[in-house]
Amino acid sequence: MRSPPIDVRRLSLVVALALAAQLPAFGQQVRILVQSSPLAGFRYYAGEALWQEMRVGDELSLIREADNGHDTNAVRVEWRGHKLGYLPRTENRAVAAEMDRGAPVVARIAALVQDRNPWRRLRVDIYVVL
Repeated sequence: MRSPPIDVRRLSLVVALALAAQLPAFGQQVRILVQSSPLAGFRYYAGEALWQEMRVGDELSLIREADNGHDTNAVRVEWRGHKLGYLPRTENRAVAAEMDRGAPVVARIAALVQDRNPWRRLRVDIYVVL
């Protein structure tokens, strides 16, 4: 009998959260990078208009859209209240599951690249906060 495949992203999130329970309370925040993804839908939302204002390292908001008609694991990505797009459908399941559990998940702009391919324009780093 074969074991089911391991979801590495989900495992990373679970390990990070388990480590958080072991850390002493020093008042310091520890972030563990658990995923780096392109931004889906960049060309359809506010990304082009805000391009010149955004900077690598800027904080991004992740908003769960469990009622999204196209993807029940949808995670919307916003910058300063402006919708930029979504985590790709192929990479959002573990993040959505942890957000649904109330895990502290945050995101930052990892890369901004002038490229004709909109999938290469903005990269999102996702962290679990310990």
